Amino acid sequence: MQTQRPVLRQEQKLRMTPQLYQAIRMMAMPIQDLRQTIREELEKNPALEIVEDKTIVSLDDIRNQNRDDPQDYFDDSSDTGYSNSRRNTGEDKKRKFMEGVLSRPESLREHLIWQLRLQPLSDAEYKIGELIIRNLDDNGFHIESPESLVPESDYKTVKRLIEIIQTFDPVGVCTKDYREAILVQIRNHPDPYPGSYEVVDKYLKLLEKGKYKEISKSIHKSEKDVEAIRSFLRALEPMPGRKYSNEPPRYVIPDVLVKHKDGDFIIVINDEEIPVLSVNPFFTELDDKKKKEKKSKNVNDFVKSNVRNARWFIKSIHQRNATLLKTCKAIIEFQREFFLKGPKYLAPLTLKDIAGDIGVHEATVSRITNGKYMQTEWGIYELKYFFSNSITGPGSTGSKYSKEGVKQIIKEIIEKGGGGKKLSDKKISEILANRGINIARRTVAKYRKELDIESSYRR
Repeated sequence: MQTQRPVLRQEQKLRMTPQLYQAIRMMAMPIQDLRQTIREELEKNPALEIVEDKTIVSLDDIRNQNRDDPQDYFDDSSDTGYSNSRRNTGEDKKRKFMEGVLSRPESLREHLIWQLRLQPLSDAEYKIGELIIRNLDDNGFHIESPESLVPESDYKTVKRLIEIIQTFDPVGVCTKDYREAILVQIRNHPDPYPGSYEVVDKYLKLLEKGKYKEISKSIHKSEKDVEAIRSFLRALEPMPGRKYSNEPPRYVIPDVLVKHKDGDFIIVINDEEIPVLSVNPFFTELDDKKKKEKKSKNVNDFVKSNVRNARWFIKSIHQRNATLLKTCKAIIEFQREFFLKGPKYLAPLTLKDIAGDIGVHEATVSRITNGKYMQTEWGIYELKYFFSNSITGPGSTGSKYSKEGVKQIIKEIIEKGGGGKKLSDKKISEILANRGINIARRTVAKYRKELDIESSYRR
């Protein structure tokens, strides 16, 4: 018979305190998020203050800059005949107002609805036309079937309105896919190449595969005509709506700058974007006095807690920067050839390699490299970019060629070309094999697609 009895057992566990959680979270923050976190902490903690912020320009600096401006040198002149051409004339005020107005690019739907309003349509037709336009994605294609938007009695109206909208600028929108968009553009083109509509309508797959001979036999034209049709089609836009895409630009602020000077690498942490913090002296004095004087417990606890949190917050920032610096040093040591010769010399590297070198856990390396960028002489790269598996084995235990390095070599081979001929994936695979890089044709095709390079018959 089983019985239950109390047993004493000693265990050692790591408790996740709020301060420790904050330090781990800050380790993973890129510089933009860190600045936001600092602003939030300054609002919460009165014991924390900014000593210096290089991103803020004082009014004195602006005045000194204007004083050195030669065009403003005589602004205070008593000469009544002197006039500054840059003073606020009526035209200048108008220009400044126009420059100050906030603007945003016109979206595809707004552009099409504006054109729809110019059509002689009834209110009911206009509403259906607006429904059709709002059902388009950023490329100008239908999201849902247009017939699903209206009752069956309005199907004929939908069909007629789609034909009208397809002629709007940009021509080819309000279509099912890229094939239909190209057909609409050919149909509305002032001078389409003879036979191009038939080729897209019936033989587009053969054209994509470069089988000009088969197409020429089917449409009873020469191969030169087929090549001319292909050139004509390349001038059309398969995704007509994308030029109106209003996706905001993504700005990247490098966390680290690496320079090669006199045979050595100089690593600079971008601390100009991070304000210098310290504990407010007033709170420090209060914290010292409370040990000597008896004050209310609430005041003592408030002062002690805020001073402790401020010191921990500053320490967390220093620890983040120190870990980032050590990680970047290790990356440069492992990827020295990359920093000296360029991207195609990127060597296989894993998080484990860096973690072992700087004496931290792999998770710490993963956090510190997450979302952070390094500015090099070859461009700006995310720190994750420098970690790449070997093409013949996991991590850095396989061949000396990394996946990213091989991709750069493939890009170089395609750009140099083969004496005027467009190299196929099989031919590229053979060239790589001659260099000691053994990868299959399908792997070449995969890397080529990741580089956003078309196949040989579409280049």
